[in-house]
Amino acid sequence: MLLLLDNCEHVIDSVAQVVTQLLRAAPNLRVIATSREPLAVPGEHVVPVPPLALPDEDGRASVEQLQQNEAVMLFAERAAAASGSFELSGANQVTVVRLCRRLDGLPLAIELAAVRTRVLTVEQILERLSDRFGLLTGGARVALPRHQTLRNTIDWSYELLTAVEQTVLRRLGVFAGRFTLEDVGGVCTFEDVLASEVLEVLSSLVDKSLVTKEDVDGVACYRLHETMREYASVKSRAADEEVRLAERCLEYYRTTCTSAAAGARYCLPEWLLWAEMEIDNIRAVLQDCVARRDSARGLDIAASMRYYWITHGTTESLGWLDQFAGSGEASPQTQVGAFYLRGWLSVLQANPVAARPWLARAVAVARDSQQLAQLAESLAMSANVEHMLGDAAGAGRLLEEAEAIAVDLCDYVATIEVLQARTVHAFFGADMATATAASSEGVRLSREAGDLYVLEFMLRNLGTVAMLGGDLAAAKARLSEALRVARQIDQRFAEYFLLSGFGSHAASSGQARRAARLFGAAASVGAGAGADNRGPHAPFLAEAKESATRALGEAKLGAEFDAGKRLSRQAAVRLALDEPEDGKVVASHGAETGPLAKREVEVAQLVAEGLSNKQVAARLVISERTVATHVGHILDKLGFNSRAQIGGWLSSDL
Repeated sequence: MLLLLDNCEHVIDSVAQVVTQLLRAAPNLRVIATSREPLAVPGEHVVPVPPLALPDEDGRASVEQLQQNEAVMLFAERAAAASGSFELSGANQVTVVRLCRRLDGLPLAIELAAVRTRVLTVEQILERLSDRFGLLTGGARVALPRHQTLRNTIDWSYELLTAVEQTVLRRLGVFAGRFTLEDVGGVCTFEDVLASEVLEVLSSLVDKSLVTKEDVDGVACYRLHETMREYASVKSRAADEEVRLAERCLEYYRTTCTSAAAGARYCLPEWLLWAEMEIDNIRAVLQDCVARRDSARGLDIAASMRYYWITHGTTESLGWLDQFAGSGEASPQTQVGAFYLRGWLSVLQANPVAARPWLARAVAVARDSQQLAQLAESLAMSANVEHMLGDAAGAGRLLEEAEAIAVDLCDYVATIEVLQARTVHAFFGADMATATAASSEGVRLSREAGDLYVLEFMLRNLGTVAMLGGDLAAAKARLSEALRVARQIDQRFAEYFLLSGFGSHAASSGQARRAARLFGAAASVGAGAGADNRGPHAPFLAEAKESATRALGEAKLGAEFDAGKRLSRQAAVRLALDEPEDGKVVASHGAETGPLAKREVEVAQLVAEGLSNKQVAARLVISERTVATHVGHILDKLGFNSRAQIGGWLSSDL
């Protein structure tokens, strides 16, 4: 016999006792119990029921593809039933995707939003989601009261919590993104919540499905769905804790970011993992600093994220720094770091005119406050800028001063920045011997220090020297090692420069088609990072592009360039490194499947047999949500619009 016990959370202890007694008396009995938390009885197997699968937010899916997505399918069906006229179309698909994502794939929220299509457009519903608890009402009259409005549903769960669980849950609303156990302890433990209680309370909230746990490269982190976060914020305001929580969160992240920044360059993979995990919270804190006009602490935080900004992109970082850089209350150490970083980011954008005044400010503050290592660093970067502006003599004077300061300091940072400036000086002066010597020393020092950021660009320097000298084999070896390092730390600026370098290498090797594709990939990566290349290597790159154009002609070069632009960053890096595509595997019928990964091949074969997503999930023992994601990727990679086309593709001679 199968016994189904539905919605057990409000009588969880009694249900656990009854189930235990029944199973003892009837060993062949099977029980399915639905609840927001496990029964915690012997023999229990927990099967999480996730929210509905969400569509990708990139907007590339077609209407037909979206109609296969769980969340969109539910919204479209319920909206059509509620209004009698709704239809998913090219005109509303982007808004529907955004709406489903904002509603976290929660079925009740999607159904209540769909009901509103009787009187509102999808665009109007999306605009009103800032007050989702006032908007998402009007469930079926015959439904239980707690299912008639979104607020009632969450209230039902909230009221079943203990007092300390309620307190922690409402305080978790202060986090804009993922958070760790340490974050909760640092921000949410005051007054009636003790640090020693955090693990147990958070575990209970996860068990009750009110907090979601995620694993990010072996690190456990947590998050609230947007709906639950808004609910927590409402409760926090009602408890008059909102201001205090915001202050604790701001100070916690200021302290955490600044303390971690000092050693970040020597453990970049780990630090960048932490930064990527916390970046939504950090952005929210920076925005809070803007609202408070707290430029001093805002600058502390923005400057401390130096290696995140210079690996991931310039656009966002320039915005934060420009808003806070006028603070006269920031410490001299913060000011020097922020001004230097602001100039450095302009250099990465190939905008030396903008970089010059920022670096001049960094030099002035470092000199006045006797920060000698930072002074040498700022002078060295200023020398690079003067070269970009065509003032070789001015660059030489700045480099000489930086060298004179660094030689007496025995400081790694000052030394390595001087070596890089010396390399740039040598490139502009066509002195390849000095460029080789300085970069080789830079490689040695950065390897010893574990400084992957510096190691990458020193290897890149050596690869460029080899290419300029005609040693294509050595150039490829150095550039390949540099690109692998860049990939390890997700260094997007370096990937842009290196893809350009590989394009030049291909052109010099007589591989014009490959060169054009790599140049296109570089352009796409550079645009995403906000980078440009107008340094000493720019003429060489221009010559390589002209060579590829002569070999292919404008039309063919344009087609290959565009094909390169369409590559993902990961695919572009694999192309440069001559690594096989993820999906160069062989299907069971013996045909090479081109761009599909092994699991995608398995999914494609079952789709071709006519199986639904649910049936595919059962066959492969994966979630239906995962199947939907695979199907979307298959359609996208193959350029198809329907599941039927997948079957035709598999049956054809590839």
